[in-house]
Amino acid sequence: MTPKRILLPENARQLDDFRKDCTLRKITTTKRYVGDTARFMLWAEARGLDPLKTTRRELKDYTYYLTEQGAIYSTLKLNFAHINAFFDYLEAEELIESNPVPNFRKRHIRAYKSGAESQTRQIIDIEQAAMLVGTILESRDRAIILLLLKCGLRCHELCELNVEDIDLEKLILNVHPSQKRSNRELFFDYETAEALRRWLAVRSLRRGADCEALFISAKGNRIAKKRVQEICRRAATRAGLHDLQSKRLDKKFTPHCCRHWFTTRLIEAGMSRDYVKELRGDARREAIDIYNHIDKKMLKESYLTCMPQLGV
Repeated sequence: MTPKRILLPENARQLDDFRKDCTLRKITTTKRYVGDTARFMLWAEARGLDPLKTTRRELKDYTYYLTEQGAIYSTLKLNFAHINAFFDYLEAEELIESNPVPNFRKRHIRAYKSGAESQTRQIIDIEQAAMLVGTILESRDRAIILLLLKCGLRCHELCELNVEDIDLEKLILNVHPSQKRSNRELFFDYETAEALRRWLAVRSLRRGADCEALFISAKGNRIAKKRVQEICRRAATRAGLHDLQSKRLDKKFTPHCCRHWFTTRLIEAGMSRDYVKELRGDARREAIDIYNHIDKKMLKESYLTCMPQLGV
């Protein structure tokens, strides 16, 4: 168990400043960044250590601690990515001389990437995707899965959608800006539009109908990421696509698998990689990408031509 102890005042201030810095940089998972960093600081302080004077030895000991708690590679990778961001902030503010995390991550954390953690995610075919959606009777949940499959949305992007972000006539979806996404405008097809119409009709009678969020919970609040993950997991389990007992990635089906399906199916259908990258919202890192202006009308036409129909 993580020791329950109040952070030292000085460290609490640095942590709060880090939170504000993450917010200014529009990091959508600020809460996770701060939470993982706070847990590391609590662990260090419980052992009489100063978290701001962390060395390779402390990082090793913390890795041992996390693995003893059952952490696997993906958990370690995420934790140290967030801790690294904190020390990057301290270095940028000249509060420490150098960040000790990057070299440690490169040498030690990658060593845990083996076995199940090195496997690829499950990629289902078109028939399996149709079966997945076909197991869902709830209009909200069906619309959620179709948007994940047909738009390649990340889970948090879907949760952040508002009713006003959807244009059912033009088949256009406006995604909220984030650090990982380079575009705002996405498209969806006619069967997804029909699923959205059915959900909006039901939504208008639900508790929380006045909420701006597109997808709302039973309590009338914006749907949470964990709930979307649960919806996906339950549907995939019913369709025989998710093994609750297995630790293998290729036996699991998560919302992110829908993004893999989206990419794979468009490429298989013959869509150009530039178009796929644009729809995925991949960052434009090369100069040629920045100067390559993609025609939105042609992109939409290509999308509607290449996106598989599930017959649902």
